[in-house]
Amino acid sequence: MNGIIHVRTVCLAIAAFAAAAALDAGEPAFIPSERILPGTTRLWVSIREPDAVRAGFNKTQIGKLLQDPAMQPFVKSFREQLRSSGRQRLKKLGLTLEDLEKIPAGELAIACVEPRKDVAAIVLLVDATDNERSLAALIEQLADRIGKQGGRRLPPVAATPELVAFELPADPADHSGKPEFAAFASRGSALVIGDDVSVVTEAFTRLSKGRPDSMESLPAFRPVMERTAKGLPAGRAAVRWYVDPLKYAGLMETVRNNRERALPRTGGKNKSAEDQRDRRVDVLLRNGFDCILGAGGHVVFDAGSNEVLHHSLVYAPPLPGREPFGTDRFNSSARMLRFPNTAAIDPPDWVPKDVARWTAFEWDMKTAFKNAEPIVDDMVGTPGAFDDIVVTLRDDTDGPQIEVERDLIAALGTRVVVLGDHVHPIDAEADRLLVAIEAKDAKLLAATIDKSMKSEPDMRRLEHGGHVIWELVEKDVSLPKLEVETPVGKVVHEEDGAGESRRGRRDRLREREERLLPHSAVTVAHGHLFIASHLDFLRRVIDASGGAEALAASADYKAVTAETRKLFPSRTALRSFGRTEETARPTYEAIKNGWMPSSKSLLGQMLNAMLADGKPGSVRKQRIDGSSLPEFDVVRKYFGTTGLSVESTEDGWFVGGVAVARSANGEPEVAQRAAGTSR
Repeated sequence: MNGIIHVRTVCLAIAAFAAAAALDAGEPAFIPSERILPGTTRLWVSIREPDAVRAGFNKTQIGKLLQDPAMQPFVKSFREQLRSSGRQRLKKLGLTLEDLEKIPAGELAIACVEPRKDVAAIVLLVDATDNERSLAALIEQLADRIGKQGGRRLPPVAATPELVAFELPADPADHSGKPEFAAFASRGSALVIGDDVSVVTEAFTRLSKGRPDSMESLPAFRPVMERTAKGLPAGRAAVRWYVDPLKYAGLMETVRNNRERALPRTGGKNKSAEDQRDRRVDVLLRNGFDCILGAGGHVVFDAGSNEVLHHSLVYAPPLPGREPFGTDRFNSSARMLRFPNTAAIDPPDWVPKDVARWTAFEWDMKTAFKNAEPIVDDMVGTPGAFDDIVVTLRDDTDGPQIEVERDLIAALGTRVVVLGDHVHPIDAEADRLLVAIEAKDAKLLAATIDKSMKSEPDMRRLEHGGHVIWELVEKDVSLPKLEVETPVGKVVHEEDGAGESRRGRRDRLREREERLLPHSAVTVAHGHLFIASHLDFLRRVIDASGGAEALAASADYKAVTAETRKLFPSRTALRSFGRTEETARPTYEAIKNGWMPSSKSLLGQMLNAMLADGKPGSVRKQRIDGSSLPEFDVVRKYFGTTGLSVESTEDGWFVGGVAVARSANGEPEVAQRAAGTSR
């Protein structure tokens, strides 16, 4: 199943490059794909009018970026990387991106299906109405290409004579020993192709009549599609998508774990312990998060005043007999998912005018705290771990001796603000992050923080602008790994002689936090608890003068806010704003210069967690060669601004967002900051 995890890359490539022969095509080659694909579909992307979608995409700034002559060396190189990669799924199926540009005239759909437990299969449905001649040529090319790759053609199946199937040669990088296949079937202007013979066969036989247990029959599918289709610009073609989040995540995690287990063991590793490793998604499933039944939406390019308009819905209706907005809407720790709507969410005066991104949301933290115990215990792998941590913080003579619920949670409000930025020059450690939580009782909160930090030997006390700041003393730490490991064995308590100590559990969790934020700084200021990834960013926020120098006063923020308020004229639970020039630049520079695997940004950490070999301190190899990318200043004119809002609804969370182009003169609203200064 090598390459399955690249399905998102394939989906984005289809959305960007798919093309069709004509808008006034004849009858479609098959009924809508959601009626053909089974209910075990975990991820699905569909483009009903590929030509119109591509035309709209090409009018956006990112579409123009990909057409810029300065980008062509990279675009060409990237396509070649996709072709030559032995793990690239389209290549194994005999397809190229160019094929997907030339053939579809009607719907083009790609899906990840779980036909059997823990098996991930890719299937594509292609409607080549009015383009049958090109489709016939492609079918001949598919068989020829797969044959040249060493594929062994399987005997025909009498029940489905149109089916052509191949067993592919073993991949040297795949140690599982499981055979891989490529199969396709065509009738008229319809083509079905995939890497699982049974999935291709089943889909092909359902092209005209569908199936009763299709995607469309899923409890979440119809509500998601109907709700997110409302309010879209008339006559605009959309990209539709749907995912079963937890089942898809669990399937991908299983595929990845199975691949890792198949690798040859060296250095005396305990294979049996690794093979028994729990899936992280199972922790969520055990603690009530299976309340999220599905998510999906529509994306429209060139949407009137906006370059991009997207509607999404996370479908999570209340359990039977529960109130839609009640604290007991879900079970167990899923009750932490309580984000009340409010009338106004705007940046406070202390948010600097030139930050790269701002997000603020409402969160019922008291309810979250009361329901955190089950999932924390499950993550740590020890019943009672959460209670032990709380008791340790209260009773340990070497600890802060604080009552968490009384001294901390009760002092906090419901508003959470997240800021993101970076410093110059841009390198692997340029990203900056700050989280601010509203304080209901700032005096109590400051006293609690001081008391807590004084007991920590790694925290240094500083003062700035009349505020006490506690900074984590930098350690020589390995690259962060975003996972909670299940502890193996027991640590003997110095006092009771049995089991891991309460303080030991607390210190172990804190050590993981330090790996994520090795330079963190904490203070209470401007009526908020501030937790920053770096001291320089925290000082900048403390020193913010407000007024004309605040984000809320900037012209680009006001313009985006006007657009998002058209989508959400009343109450929301979350709002965000971003300048893509600044949010994209650190990643762009990382890819161009080859140090993305070493990036300390949140994105870099997530990629390392997903793609690294799992060895502590290891750095993965960068998979994209970005050396042919032009200097960022050459392409920065193509990046604009984005806005997003979320409304808590009776059946989940509705998300709406826009992307807005730069101003007509091509200049950003905010001037470039001097090199070497904190953003």
